[in-house]
Amino acid sequence: MDPIEIRRFDAADRDWLIEQHEVHYAAAEGFDATFGVLVTQIVDAFLADHDASCEAGWIAWQSGQRLGSIFCVRLDEATAKLRLFLLTPEARGQGLGKRMLATCMGFARDYGYSNMQLWTHESHRAAGALYAKTGWTLVGEKPVVSFGQQNVEQTWTITL
Repeated sequence: MDPIEIRRFDAADRDWLIEQHEVHYAAAEGFDATFGVLVTQIVDAFLADHDASCEAGWIAWQSGQRLGSIFCVRLDEATAKLRLFLLTPEARGQGLGKRMLATCMGFARDYGYSNMQLWTHESHRAAGALYAKTGWTLVGEKPVVSFGQQNVEQTWTITL
């Protein structure tokens, strides 16, 4: 089997990325169609006007198959936002999430961001454990009803 490559996201990845988020989160979390709408808006906005000098997305790729995604976008001059982090079920447990997170954080650090932030849900326990292991700090939690489910939104930050 070929090694796993982490390559830059491009427009040809759009439909796969949206579909994977919709399918995964509907099955795993019971999220309704509003989640797919949000992911579509995020991806389309990125494709329409991201600044390639300070924003990027990546796709994990192996033997012609996409395995995951992660994005780094500008929140403000000093802060990057991590978005759209996903691994397909078959890609989990191999250290790929850690590699993808390191790629995203390294890009942010190299650009000159001094901080990163992300938004997630408490139910994404494996991701939360990875963030905690890699130096991120949980700075906020708020009970919500989003995407048709009761959940707890979380905000995590890290100083680079």
